Amino acid sequence: MKASLIIFLFVGHIAFSQTDRGWQQLFDGKTLTGWKKMGGTAQYRVEDGAIVGITTAGSPNTFLVCEKKFPGDFILELEAKMDDTVTNSGVQFKSNHNPAANGGKGRLYGYQFDMDPSSRRWSGGIYDEARREWLYPVSLNQAAQIFFTPGVYHTIRIECFGNSVRTWLDGKAVAYLVDSITANEGLIGLQVHSISKPELAGIKCYWKNIFIKTTDIRPAPFPPGVYVVNLQPNTLADYEKQDGWKLLFDGKTSNGWVGAYKKSFPGKGWKIENGMITVLPSSGGESINGGDIVTTEQFSAFDLSFEFKLTPGANSGVKYFVTLAENNQGSAIGLEYQLLDDTLHPDAKMGLNGNRTLASLYDLIKAEKTSRFIKQPGNWNTGRIIVYPNNHVEHYLNGVKVLEYERGSQAFRELVAISKYKIWLHFGEAMQGYILLQDHGNEVSFRTIKIKTL
Repeated sequence: MKASLIIFLFVGHIAFSQTDRGWQQLFDGKTLTGWKKMGGTAQYRVEDGAIVGITTAGSPNTFLVCEKKFPGDFILELEAKMDDTVTNSGVQFKSNHNPAANGGKGRLYGYQFDMDPSSRRWSGGIYDEARREWLYPVSLNQAAQIFFTPGVYHTIRIECFGNSVRTWLDGKAVAYLVDSITANEGLIGLQVHSISKPELAGIKCYWKNIFIKTTDIRPAPFPPGVYVVNLQPNTLADYEKQDGWKLLFDGKTSNGWVGAYKKSFPGKGWKIENGMITVLPSSGGESINGGDIVTTEQFSAFDLSFEFKLTPGANSGVKYFVTLAENNQGSAIGLEYQLLDDTLHPDAKMGLNGNRTLASLYDLIKAEKTSRFIKQPGNWNTGRIIVYPNNHVEHYLNGVKVLEYERGSQAFRELVAISKYKIWLHFGEAMQGYILLQDHGNEVSFRTIKIKTL
């Protein structure tokens, strides 16, 4: 009985106890007093103690916005429900209004707690509406990919402290963002998404028991093991440090890096400035200028994350399980997360079935990605490589998993046998190896290179 009561209090306490603990009630359960519609023509009304948003054909994204702005630090709690699995919705926070957008109809921009009832299960992820789009896809935290069941109310918790945003869904920690920008104050809003087909008009979204707390607030405990999207270059949040992450590049020096097959960092071909480590352009060949650089430490099972910025037509790579045992000419040998301008570089059309394109396991497995999650040359992208202790490997690009494989499996060896790597015995199966940044003769910059041993 006690256990049931505790769960009930955590999930359903909003309705009867929030106002006794310094929380502000944003919705009175009866009227839309204090709320204003922005951006579109979707309908909002009150039914059975809930705000109901109703999709409308021909309308852009519509928001019902609390008229009061709130300071940057707060905790927001509410309950939400959706009718179906084909639409999308969300809760805006730390947002602002651009009245000139949408042909003068206005548009809300800022953070959104995503409500996604599709099989993708990205509910609780952080989207930047009308600005940078996805900041924290929930594929980054697979253990928190909760199905947002239609017809059922789900509990939402959002914590904002300074530049950090953390989210919970049904009591489970979902997303952790440390942003490079912050807002001192912002709006809270409820989204009815635009619809792609007229027959989707009339679908409903529901919100109730909406409470916010802005004073005497403290962060709730956050479980270990959740990946943090940290957009402050070359830094780690205290949570990341406690969770075992460390920087492989400090943003200022070459500490921890040497040239491949060398005892020191290359004297030419690389530069470190403005928080970036950059391989300089030469002739486009492999390791004929400064050469590749490798970590001084070797790794076995790990979670590696890095930001990279390509120049137009550039080619490079991040390699792992590099042993340097081959002592070969050109770039050192290892499993390679391919870095490539797929549009301009001819290597994108070589190999087999696209297995030399951006984020692919070079010459072995193609990265399955969509253009929406590719940031073109001149912009920062985030790569991620996870090697689990059981040799399961995953590649991510900008938060989305693009491939996975079993290192050393029969399927892996069959791919090696028809690749350029077939001449090396037991390629890619070393117990441990160095991390490598490739010199392929094109300018590519790196920053926020961080790793966690698994």
